[in-house]
Amino acid sequence: MSPRFKLISSNNFDLFEERLNEFVESLPMDSNIVDIKFSTTALHTTVEYSALVHYQQAQASYLQNQGQGD
Repeated sequence: MSPRFKLISSNNFDLFEERLNEFVESLPMDSNIVDIKFSTTALHTTVEYSALVHYQQAQASYLQNQGQGD
């Protein structure tokens, strides 16, 4: 399995949640989410929401996404 990371952020909580959900739903079924780190940062009049998603793809999915599977 190959470790992968995805950073998702937004200063709108609803958009942040939507982006996070869309990313998780887009993962292949044989992927494993290893960890998710959340962070918020105050920026003047708004808040920045961030998530770092650490996931792994099974070797077969990884090779297919790289154009080497079959």
